Amino acid sequence: MQIAVTGSTGLVGTALVKSLEAKGHQVRPMVRRTVRDHDREIYWHPTSRAIEASKLDGIDAVVHLGGKNIACRWTDEVKKQIRDSRVESTRLLAETLSGLPHKPAVLVTASAIGYYGDTGTDEVCEEGPPGTDFLAQVCQQWELANEAASNAGIRVVEPRIGVVLSNQGGALKKMLRPFKLGAGGVIGTGHQYMSWIALDDVVGAIETSLENDQLHGAVNAVAPHPVTNREFTKTLGRVLGRPTLFPMPAFAARLAFGEMADALLLASTRVAPHRLHQSGYQFAYPELEPALRHLLKN
Repeated sequence: MQIAVTGSTGLVGTALVKSLEAKGHQVRPMVRRTVRDHDREIYWHPTSRAIEASKLDGIDAVVHLGGKNIACRWTDEVKKQIRDSRVESTRLLAETLSGLPHKPAVLVTASAIGYYGDTGTDEVCEEGPPGTDFLAQVCQQWELANEAASNAGIRVVEPRIGVVLSNQGGALKKMLRPFKLGAGGVIGTGHQYMSWIALDDVVGAIETSLENDQLHGAVNAVAPHPVTNREFTKTLGRVLGRPTLFPMPAFAARLAFGEMADALLLASTRVAPHRLHQSGYQFAYPELEPALRHLLKN
């Protein structure tokens, strides 16, 4: 297939492009800088609503992975950037694809498990109701922004991605230094659930979304065995051979990170990958400890 990919240089995008090309697909990166490879790259700039639509005509599939990093202190301006980088870019892409003479068969647009908000200890699947906090509202708007594409007959899949584990970046890489120094510990009560997924399985879930015509709409891209923050902390410490004796109380997390702490560090999201299971997808790393040992080579 000929597949256009946004966010192709990010953590997930880099791994996805490598995997797709290894399988013989032709990847067409969508870039916001000046195009260097005119035969391969496609220019777009969502904030100015610029896009090379002609280069998307005849593409077999599109994967959209863009979005501003949310792991920072949220000001009103940052929250606007978080929303616009997801919602407006998706809307531009969906509207452009819907108007092409030769439309792609499928559009895979990354979403996030933040859609569900704080679910406590309750397990949720794709039919679960949305939350009401900022990230939940962003995710709802993000997915609705695909409407033009789905109305035009394009199969739309929205992988709701959990906490991606990789030694190349993301949350795990940021945790490694304090944990290796023996300064890791539980956050808040430690009872909040963390729905994680190894990078290899994120790529696998996206590729399954591209290939399986039965998949459409929301698809939870999470490992089948979520863990509490306490379980994650103890497991990572065990894999690294380090103690985990330095907890971060909830008030300290809020003091350090503001509103973001409640959404990303203290909220509990226990998510099940029902639709991936129904599709027949086999997780490479369904359990946390083997995933961490693979990633950290321990």
